[in-house]
Amino acid sequence: MELLLSLLRTTIELGLISSLTVLALYVSYSCLNVCDLSTDGSFTLGACVGAVVALSGHPFLAIPAAMIASALSGLITAFLQTKLRINSLLAGIVVNTGLYSINIAIMGNASLLNLNGTKTIFSMLKDALKGTALENYYIVIIAGIFVVLSMAIIVLFLKTRLGLAIKATGDNPKMVQSSSINPHMTTIVGLCFANAFTGLSGCLLAQSQKAVNIDIGSGMVTVALASLLIGNTIIRKDRSVLKTLAAVLGSIIFRLVYTIALRFHMPAYMLKLISSIIVIIALAGPTIWKGITFKKGKPSAVRRDENA
Repeated sequence: MELLLSLLRTTIELGLISSLTVLALYVSYSCLNVCDLSTDGSFTLGACVGAVVALSGHPFLAIPAAMIASALSGLITAFLQTKLRINSLLAGIVVNTGLYSINIAIMGNASLLNLNGTKTIFSMLKDALKGTALENYYIVIIAGIFVVLSMAIIVLFLKTRLGLAIKATGDNPKMVQSSSINPHMTTIVGLCFANAFTGLSGCLLAQSQKAVNIDIGSGMVTVALASLLIGNTIIRKDRSVLKTLAAVLGSIIFRLVYTIALRFHMPAYMLKLISSIIVIIALAGPTIWKGITFKKGKPSAVRRDENA
């Protein structure tokens, strides 16, 4: 029972932290209609910057530093896409490739940074809760606070004129342009805003795990997309509050699938394949279901024609 609770707690911890990246993808993919393939590099950038700043003795300053760094990554992606007319997918790939070298440079030409013995926001709360019933839930508490704050910020932002313009740009950029709104500006703001949360997610993961390596963000875009699609399948109502809640719920469910797979002694290298399969099922599910429904309904339709 204790082992089960420990696994469940770890699942919720990772689910909450990675849900910040899912929320970022909700803004860029669902609202802005841009599939940002620089997510992996942006996540790692946030983790690297957060780790370096924490190592210098500023664990709280690491959070805004990581968010600003990743927001700048989003700015570059948006600039390539809007000003240089590079395809959004190619722009994301180019930035993601370039960030690999930048992230290693930030870590001091190393591929691994160890935060053991370094004060982090998680270790500070753990010390504060020592001897209490919540001692083992310090990661859940901090991650939960940041998730709730992020959800509130995103929901409130999307209700502003700028937020509504970003959503309109994703729906119909030509209509937005005819309304005297610059779609390039809304795309730039939207990608910067989204990548800031990706950087926050990377920073929190680095501080919670007390380590960061150059591959910490590998496959994160697939994980976030799968989580987003799972959440949208569960909660279908098109309201910002419910959509952000769906993103968080989808992230936790996805991590639960990971945990179950590991409990069945599945090799770690197979987990990325599971992520890809989940994405395929979520994307192709409606099409497959319509095909099955059509085939089931076809014979009855033929019989009605014959009887007529």
